[in-house]
Amino acid sequence: MSAPVDLKNPGRALRVGVILIDSQVDPFLKALSSESHIITRSRKMLLTVVQYRVTEILDVAPIDLFTSISKEFTKDMPEYFMPQRFKQHAYDVEFHWVSATGGLMNLTSGIKLQATHSFDNCPPLDVVLMGAHNLAMEQPSDAELAFIRKSYEQCAAFMCICAGMMPPLQAGLLQGKTATAPLPMLDELRKQAPDVNWVAKRWANDGKLWTSGALLNGQDMMVAFAEHTWGKKAADGKPLEMVEHMIKLGGWPVRDVDYKDTAF
Repeated sequence: MSAPVDLKNPGRALRVGVILIDSQVDPFLKALSSESHIITRSRKMLLTVVQYRVTEILDVAPIDLFTSISKEFTKDMPEYFMPQRFKQHAYDVEFHWVSATGGLMNLTSGIKLQATHSFDNCPPLDVVLMGAHNLAMEQPSDAELAFIRKSYEQCAAFMCICAGMMPPLQAGLLQGKTATAPLPMLDELRKQAPDVNWVAKRWANDGKLWTSGALLNGQDMMVAFAEHTWGKKAADGKPLEMVEHMIKLGGWPVRDVDYKDTAF
């Protein structure tokens, strides 16, 4: 198996994908449910959002950072909005929304989303993003867990927003890792999965694994990922034109990773 793509210098289009998952009831997760905890995946950059049953819109929304730095999105922007010197740094990005069979999937607020690929015809992914689902505490199927493991092995970055870390946890991918989750879940997760170093952070990074707190904390994680991947400054000391410009233009948040700005 070939090594994951270098996200800084991919040398090809980046594949970006969204994986939508149907699930089965898992009694193991009932404990979290009883405690009222919220559990809610492109050669363009292979970016994948894995959606778990009915997925939170806000959890998968941060994928749009990749849209904002794509050639397709920026090519027709007027000069006053996107100077040409920024456009030259844009990436070729292709998005894939993937489910087991490629069917119609559910997001919150009544949104129906047609998957573009099935597990059978989805290409290897460069970046995987998983979002949280509802309170049903459901277990992915064996095929879904196998696809998550395969995608984790092949990707350069695996990002989980809110309780989107549950499927990779169930797949055994978080063992021995440092990770975070929505704050109300952490105590129970420490009991249920003591082999994971659970930290009370807005976001956490351990190798290719990225995890975040609830909902909008995923935006902070995405900014941290972008700055970690492409850097705040270019090698010549100048601002990294495309990524930094789009982060600032989009008003992406940069809040304290230790939640010092909140009374939660």
